[in-house]
Amino acid sequence: MKKAFVILAATLSMSGAFAQTAASSATAAPAAAAAASKVEARAAQHQQRVEERITYLHSALKITADQEPQWKAFADVMRSNGETMAGLYKQRMEGEAQRNALDDMKQYAQIAQTHADDMQKLVTAFEPLYTSFSPEQKKLADTTFRHGQTEGGKAAGHPKHKGKPHAKAPAAEAASGADAASAPAAQ
Repeated sequence: MKKAFVILAATLSMSGAFAQTAASSATAAPAAAAAASKVEARAAQHQQRVEERITYLHSALKITADQEPQWKAFADVMRSNGETMAGLYKQRMEGEAQRNALDDMKQYAQIAQTHADDMQKLVTAFEPLYTSFSPEQKKLADTTFRHGQTEGGKAAGHPKHKGKPHAKAPAAEAASGADAASAPAAQ
């Protein structure tokens, strides 16, 4: 009788553990879906900011109809760079729980290298556009891209920062598709 009672108690306690495991699995799926949805939303927001930057720079630099082909090439590189960086940040966010310190450093190095490569592509696309600029446009570009500061010390690279002091170079970040808010160190 005592032995039967011990077996019954063990069976009941184990069935509770299995029920908890099943319940945990059932709640883990919606949590994973919510996390994936958050990652997708951030990627969409990033692409929207890239488009806003493209629109802002087009207006700020007073792109003419004759300059549209060079501008389109430049804007396409900005979009491509933005998509590349968004994909890398998405991978970073999705693998956060499984990544150890070494993997984290390697991934950050990959992001930094990709950013450097993308900046070189951007320079290559910007050069023909810049050489097509009038002296007035060159002055605007020089001011806009010089560490994001206007002569009055206010940020000029992005409409969101207009009129606010800013220590970074948002114009260069704007052109590269990088976003300080989603920088790997902030993850």
